[in-house]
Amino acid sequence: MNLWHHLYIFVFVAGMIVTLCLTPLFQKLAEITGFMDKPQGEGHKGHGKAIPLLGGVAMFCSWILLIIISWIAVKTMSDTGVFSSISGNLSGVKLVSIRLFIICLGAFGAMLLGLFDDRFGMSAFTKFGGQFIISAVVVIWGGVQITAFFTNPIIVSAISITWFMLLMNAVNFFDNMDGLAVGTVTIAMGLFAVVAGINGQFFVATLGALTCGVGLGFWFFNHSPATIFMGDSGSHLLGYLTAVISASVTFYSTSKSNSLLSILVPLFILAVPLFDTLAVVVIRLRAGKPIYIGDHNHISHRFVKMGMSRKQAVFMVHLLALLLGLSVLPILWGDFKIALICVIQAVLLLILVSLLQFSLIENKSIDAKIKTE
Repeated sequence: MNLWHHLYIFVFVAGMIVTLCLTPLFQKLAEITGFMDKPQGEGHKGHGKAIPLLGGVAMFCSWILLIIISWIAVKTMSDTGVFSSISGNLSGVKLVSIRLFIICLGAFGAMLLGLFDDRFGMSAFTKFGGQFIISAVVVIWGGVQITAFFTNPIIVSAISITWFMLLMNAVNFFDNMDGLAVGTVTIAMGLFAVVAGINGQFFVATLGALTCGVGLGFWFFNHSPATIFMGDSGSHLLGYLTAVISASVTFYSTSKSNSLLSILVPLFILAVPLFDTLAVVVIRLRAGKPIYIGDHNHISHRFVKMGMSRKQAVFMVHLLALLLGLSVLPILWGDFKIALICVIQAVLLLILVSLLQFSLIENKSIDAKIKTE
């Protein structure tokens, strides 16, 4: 294990500890200021009492605090006073200062946009507009872009902005049970950090490890029964950071990958929230309902309808996310045949879970109808 691997572990643990320390403070602040999530009879909400709603702010403050501390440490370090395996990359860190600043600015904007929606409520059009502006700034001026197959700057920017907006909304949709969204994103961040670390993308891996640690620290307060919610501020922040890190990791390299299918790896690491978003949108459109109105058609709700408790349903989703993510990692280094098998296996796993869910739910509804007749 080299020094960079120790650094990843240190950053991960630091992110977790700082979040564990700061989250209770924001719980109290939410209670004092009345920044609470009150169900008010909304059918898609499963909690019966007011819950503090500043989890997103707690995660952002933990994340940005460690970014600032790390940056100060890098700026004040003398190259001769740092271990050689790290000191050789310090000049590279200093060169990306503007990009890092824009990424942090975008994170603040994403958190603030969600926080405003938590407090005052926004129309879907206004929220999408805010997401677009934040995404465009980071993609165009921050240089965080998806470049697979395309070189035209307009096409690259359009794909990248769409990816950012998709993930912010996917994580927002997915935040429907205690610990569900933050746990799923934490798993994804861990996997992205591993891939970046193996590729030698030291600073992307460090950013992924930090976000993973922050997510795990918050999960301890957000898992069932949750004592604080992350709200739209948290879902926007996590969706944004997921977009930044997934777009920054190199998934295809001619020196390491033997198959173009490796560019599908981020889609499968994030398959559960992305697949769930697609399924929910289709269900709502077929029912003639607005896609932004919450309901109980998510994959987690379908597990509950199968007879599981909410805690068991969340565990099953996390297990599925981990299985899918781990199952596609060999695509990065295997030949085309191995990659193809991994892709087919991941697709079949999603189909299997979906068929089981819908068939069991349908059978239960038929049995219930028979009993009432």
